[in-house]
Amino acid sequence: MLTTTKTETGAKARHLPQHGPVDKNGREVLLSIRNVDITFGKGENAVKAVKNASFDIYKGETFSLVGESGSGKTTIGRAVIRVNPCAAGEILYKGVPISGKIPRSLDREVIRNIQMVFQDPAASLNERATVDYIVSEGLYNFHLFKNEADRVEKVKNMITEVGLLPEHLTRYPHEFSGGQRQRIGLARAMVMEPELVVADEPISALDVSIRAQVLNLLKKFQEERDVTYLFIAHDLSIVRFISDRIGVIYKGDIVEVAEAEELFNFPLHPYTRSLISAIPIPDPQLEKNKVLFTYDPSVHDYSQETPQLADIGHDHFVYGSKKEIEEYRAIREKGVPMKSITIRDPNEPEAPAQEEEAPVDASGILNTPVHDTGNIWYLVLSLLLPIIGILAAVIFRKNNYIRNYKACKKGALIGFGILGAIIALFLIFLLLAVIL
Repeated sequence: MLTTTKTETGAKARHLPQHGPVDKNGREVLLSIRNVDITFGKGENAVKAVKNASFDIYKGETFSLVGESGSGKTTIGRAVIRVNPCAAGEILYKGVPISGKIPRSLDREVIRNIQMVFQDPAASLNERATVDYIVSEGLYNFHLFKNEADRVEKVKNMITEVGLLPEHLTRYPHEFSGGQRQRIGLARAMVMEPELVVADEPISALDVSIRAQVLNLLKKFQEERDVTYLFIAHDLSIVRFISDRIGVIYKGDIVEVAEAEELFNFPLHPYTRSLISAIPIPDPQLEKNKVLFTYDPSVHDYSQETPQLADIGHDHFVYGSKKEIEEYRAIREKGVPMKSITIRDPNEPEAPAQEEEAPVDASGILNTPVHDTGNIWYLVLSLLLPIIGILAAVIFRKNNYIRNYKACKKGALIGFGILGAIIALFLIFLLLAVIL
């Protein structure tokens, strides 16, 4: 687990300190994620999107969080800006806890210091507002200007820095292209002069040529303003060249954290290797003969012990059991870079196709059957005919139709309750008739 030195600022701090805690290597820790769980829904419908996530982000660096869609990258980013609440663990900014309920004064400082650039440049901008108001909104809310002339000057300078023109300030978002909209979103964040920017896949919706321009803008701001980035992406080919360190996340678990070149030279976790092997090769012939490394989660046996994110040296953290961690450590200590991308010899004859494939285990597919809708008619019919409803519930449960099972069970229980109440009233009236 990644740890940082504690500061004197406690959980009830009302303001942020000037500097964050310093780790054992003398680096200032700007943001610290500690054993964070993030859950959506309640009860049986609860889904744990992030599980026991831990990592640090140092001041002035670009920390990239990569993984496939649905792995929990954006969920963590939104938790950092206090949109998604943490079910467990805590998030610290400069050593001060900012997750959960915090004083209003601290909340305003967090908003001022942590900004976000969103993935969809169209949905993140107010279509009814001019570019001038969109960029100025933060300045208005925090009154970060001396007078109107100062505000106009700040907005004009910022819109020019992101590659747009001052005359664009009077226009509306729908009048711009996707790349221009993303520049407006970047200007909106940077005009606040933040210390940390959460960039949630800011280039995934852009053309390749525009991507390079936006990335160059991000690097320019980092060099000029000492901005720190939490860069969320799924394309490892991009994050390799802009990141100082990279964290890999798989289904809510942080499986590997290391410096960029360290991670690409020694991708120890098999999921990291699969992501690297999926990076497209510009040469179409090589890409055609590339052999993909496929990650199979069943290779891990976590039935006996809970896996942990452990330090194997070289500021490299890998997720696994004690046995796996020892294997990873032994591989790393050999110092021989690992090969994740394999190119098949085109002259080599292909393996003959199998006549019959092995049967596929459909249990995973049937976890949520297509017709498992939990239709309200199941509840109504079970209420009217509770005995049949109970039998239907048993059949649905046996075949893994969970929603239908719950509807029938609920209707049958209500039906039996109503039937019991009617019988009880009948007996009371019968008893009264006999007595009277």
